Formats: sequence, C-alpha cells, structure tokens
Amino acid sequence: MTISMDQSVDLYLGYLAHQRRCSDNTIKTYSGVLCEFITYIFELRQIDSPERVDPMMLRAYLGHLYERNEAASIAKKLAALRSFFAFLKKKGLVSQNPAMTVKTPRVKRKLPHFVSVDEAVRLAELGWEETPLGFRDRTIVELLYGSGLRVSELVSINMDTIDVATRQMRIVGKGNKERVVPVGSHALDAVQRWMTHRAKIVRKGGQIDEKALFINRDGERLNVRSVQRMIKKRGILAGTRESLHPHALRHSFATHLLDGGADLRIIQELLGHASLSTTQKYTHVSIDGLSRVYDEAHPLAKRKH
Repeated sequence: MTISMDQSVDLYLGYLAHQRRCSDNTIKTYSGVLCEFITYIFELRQIDSPERVDPMMLRAYLGHLYERNEAASIAKKLAALRSFFAFLKKKGLVSQNPAMTVKTPRVKRKLPHFVSVDEAVRLAELGWEETPLGFRDRTIVELLYGSGLRVSELVSINMDTIDVATRQMRIVGKGNKERVVPVGSHALDAVQRWMTHRAKIVRKGGQIDEKALFINRDGERLNVRSVQRMIKKRGILAGTRESLHPHALRHSFATHLLDGGADLRIIQELLGHASLSTTQKYTHVSIDGLSRVYDEAHPLAKRKH
C-alpha cells in the first residue's frame, strides 16, 4: 500500500491522540517535528513517500539541524522520527525503520536545579500576608514542594481532587495518566484555609469556576504563567533566588526525599515518571551534595598540601 507523507503523519498523530492519549502539547510537538522533516526531504529530493526515506536522508537532516539546534533538541527530534517510523512499520506501511540505524547525538545531562531544605522552609513559611491571595499563594507553594507536582498538574486540580480524610489527591499527569499522591499535614491545612477564603478574591461580578481549586481575581482557573510569576516573586522576597521556577520545587521535593532515604521507585511513582531512568538524575544531585559536604567537613579533604 502506497501512502503519502502527509497521510502517514495524519495517521500517526491520530494514533497519538486516540490510542496513546497524548496531551495536546505533545501532539503539537510531534506534528512540528514531522512537518519540518517532510518539508526538508521534499525540498532535498522531492520525496513524498515514507517508504523512500533511508538512513542517509535522516543523517543529512540531522546535519542540517546542527546549524541552529542544540544536541538535546536534535536528539528529541530523532526520537520522534524513530517513533513515527516504528508506527508505520508496525502498520505495514514501510518495510524498515530508517531511524533505527542513525546514532543519537550525545547530550550532556544537566542536573536539576533545586533549593536547600532551609530555603524551601523559608519559602513556605516566611512573610505571607494574611489575605485571601496570601492564603492561595502559600497553598500553591506547599503543594508544589510538599507533593512534587508539575505546575500544569497544580493548576488542573479541582475542588473534589483532594480527599481530606485520607490526605491524598488524584493527579492527572503527562499523557492523561492518573496517579495518587499524599498531601502533607501543613499542605492540607493550607488547602482547607484557602477553601474558606477562595470566594473572597473574586472581583465584583466575576463568575467563579466551581471546579477549579485555584482561581484568579476574575474567578477563572489560575493559569501556569500566573503561578510562574508568583513563584519568581516569592523567591526574590524570601531571598532564595531571583529566577526561581516552580519546577525547582518539584526537583527539591525529589532530592530531599532521596536524601532522607526514600526508595527511588517510590519517588518515581510520586513524580509520575514513566521511566526510572528519568528519576535517576536525582541520585547524581545527592552524590554531588555528599561530595561537597565531604570537601567542606572531612579533615583529610581540608588538609593543605
């Protein structure tokens, strides 16, 4: 069966949406990568059939990308192409996956940014105003650090998501995968306090979103950008850092659990990572921390040569 590149991309994106249940952002990313690749090979050799794509064309494409892309970005695009051709091969639309023999660029792994335990406590406890907005923002910090949520997961929390009796909440993460995470006692207290003040932040005439736990002054569900701005401002006020990002609190949650003796697979479940290899980056952070402590504290390490 002969199929065009456009038709094969439409089939693949439909598969991601309906069978893999990928998020809109993921589908948009894959669509962008595939459209860019299709444009390149058509301009290069007027190729409009996935069956005619070979490893040499893919290598030429990656070489073209090196002009304006980092290695990490190129590696992600190659992974998307591997997945795309693997899908077509499984469907019998191509005889081989040309991307399987193409070497992935070596990517230098960046260690995650995190705050210390003292900084995290200072961030959560110091200088909050006893106002409805203050209660909301403190609750956000408590949940980001106390439960290790992604900021997109935090803003999607509904009023019925948190079970006060069991101190747990249902979170829908990447790929619409649901997981249950614990809510600490301080975070739970903050949530309950915020709920009693929630309606007070809405401007006169605003229609409150009855489902959303976190809302803005117009009564609408709070968005990711607003949380990012608040966390950055909070980091400056608490003296933590000037460019604090919500994801740093998620990294801190994982790092501090690992330092406290938590099992790596438990942390994987709490974070909602599909692969343990994604969680393992926190072991490098902890080892670096141990090395610094050794260098600063051990007599042999401090001995002058």
